[in-house]
Amino acid sequence: MAFRKKVDAESAEDVSEQNAVSEETSQVAASESSQSAESENEGEKPVKPKRRRVVRKAAASEEVPEQAASENSEQAPVAPAEPPHETTRTEDAPGEERQQVSQEENRQNSDYNNGGHYQRRNYNNRYNNNRRFNNRYNNGNYERNAQARMEAVEAAQRIENPEEYESKPRLLINDLTKMGMHELRDLAIQYGLNADDLAPMKKQDLIFTILKAHTEHGGIIFASGALEILPDGYGFLRSPQNSYLPGPDDIYISPSQIRLFNLKTGDTIYGQTRSPKEGERFFALLRIETVNYDEPRVAQTRIPFENLTPLYPNEKLRLETVSTELSTRIVDLFVPIGKGQRLLIVAPPKAGKTILMQKIANAITVNNPEVYLIVLLIDERPEEVTEMERSIKAEVISSTFDEQATRHVQVAEMVLE
Repeated sequence: MAFRKKVDAESAEDVSEQNAVSEETSQVAASESSQSAESENEGEKPVKPKRRRVVRKAAASEEVPEQAASENSEQAPVAPAEPPHETTRTEDAPGEERQQVSQEENRQNSDYNNGGHYQRRNYNNRYNNNRRFNNRYNNGNYERNAQARMEAVEAAQRIENPEEYESKPRLLINDLTKMGMHELRDLAIQYGLNADDLAPMKKQDLIFTILKAHTEHGGIIFASGALEILPDGYGFLRSPQNSYLPGPDDIYISPSQIRLFNLKTGDTIYGQTRSPKEGERFFALLRIETVNYDEPRVAQTRIPFENLTPLYPNEKLRLETVSTELSTRIVDLFVPIGKGQRLLIVAPPKAGKTILMQKIANAITVNNPEVYLIVLLIDERPEEVTEMERSIKAEVISSTFDEQATRHVQVAEMVLE
């Protein structure tokens, strides 16, 4: 009896719990029905659907279960709506997709992006002078620009009073740098300067005083040297007396003159100069007379050295001078040298390399006077430099062993130019 009462009590509790659960489910269903009714009331208002919702519905319509498809097999199949094309930003696309998107954007903007990579149009075709040769974009402007440059060169070289210009006394700065102190003092005295004032002056100050007095007397100053163009665009005429290195006697050349006359590093320039103005340190080139011993207009049409065609030597340099000189005759017989050819001497110390070089240099100057000879001595003793200058008739450029390695490189590069 006790066991049956206990079972009846447990069954009564289960029934009460089921009744409570059914009441909760009914309440939930009632709340859901009220919410659906509210949503239907709200759906009556005209709301413009967003594109993203359309894409989701289309995607949901594509994922149709097989059972639903089998049930609706009697109806005609409906093609799913294609999602709208959405462009992806270049920053959001990873890897190769980003590159493809950027290329596509460049292709789309090519008609309006004149500076883009995929450039199709040229909006400045009539004024495009950046091209080197004539083509369909510059309408022959290269020839017109070349003619304009030649006219500008002729205008810069034109002299208003040629007779007066030729009658003025001329003084070359390079001649003054070669003179000694006694010769410079005598020349300064001829211009009316006091000898007592000239005694404590250095050579550079004395040359500057002479040039100033020469201009005051109505004279013209000229200078020559090898051009070195600096990275900033302007240049200086380097003197061979200083081994083409920077010095106080250098002549300044403006960037406009370099562009107008198409000047290059290493060109030998001769022209009229002027004294430095207030605040200036160097003499400035006023008018160019010759470029590489020729008229300035020739430099406009010359071919750069890098674009020349290399050929084998076709003209021999004869080194035999007298019958008693055997060393140069042996060189002629065994290893003849031609113009434009390289020669290497390999020998141990104290074998006579310097003497052989002196004999070869003298033979070239005697048998081939049209050749301009330059001898470059790198890391040599000062005594050998002096001996070379006294024994040959050529331009000797040197950088002795007591100089820094950077000076060796600078001298070698300048001589090669």
